[in-house]
Amino acid sequence: MANSRWGLHGKKAVVTGGSKGIGEATVKELLALGAEVLAVARKQEALDSMKEQFPQGLYTLAADVSEPAGREAVAAWVQQEWGKLDILVNNAGTNIRKPTADYTSEEYDFIMQTNLRSAFELNRLLYPLLQQSEQGNIVHVTSVAGLVHVRTGSIYGMTKAALTQLTRNLAAEWAKDGIRVNAVAPWYISTPLAQTVLQNPEFYNNVISRTPLQTIGKPEDVAGAVAFLCMPAAAYITGQTIAVDGGLTVNGFHPL
Repeated sequence: MANSRWGLHGKKAVVTGGSKGIGEATVKELLALGAEVLAVARKQEALDSMKEQFPQGLYTLAADVSEPAGREAVAAWVQQEWGKLDILVNNAGTNIRKPTADYTSEEYDFIMQTNLRSAFELNRLLYPLLQQSEQGNIVHVTSVAGLVHVRTGSIYGMTKAALTQLTRNLAAEWAKDGIRVNAVAPWYISTPLAQTVLQNPEFYNNVISRTPLQTIGKPEDVAGAVAFLCMPAAAYITGQTIAVDGGLTVNGFHPL
């Protein structure tokens, strides 16, 4: 039903990092709930493959949102094609796992630009278009690495913690504009980014031993949380970060 509290019929959504992993799953979830979606990613080939699967409702744009030109291309597309925006999912992210003392300045800048500045600047660029919605939603895809120490690298953790705080700030600042701002914080999810370390049996077993639900999450698990936060059913929720983590962040010491 078009007026369902549990649907997104007629909504216009942008998802960054939208061609694989959590981003791809989020695009599919939003489409299934009735939204039109602009999937943004750096590689046109991956976007073309998605477009073949979803010829209706899906639009694609090859752009690097870690760069000003890429962010401006997203804003220009939304302004020209839709004139407003209902949903922005800031999902683009990357990581380099190293001890803190081993990072170079270039690596620091790369992770900061991709994970944090891309979201900060896109929020600002698309703010007028989200205002036009009067029921705008921003969802930041952060990480439990921004809530607790999980050995993913200090710079990655810094960016995700900053996104969590940005979620709180914007939720309070932009509430008057009818814009809700929330975040989801995944633990290890079976994505290409995580598979590089999960392929190590010792590491995998360590992750599972600390996860009460005893399993690795799926991209669809995160996508469902993102979609819920954008629904009318979640209209009184803002400024929150929901951990999609199988119970990791509430799991204290327990004897094996």
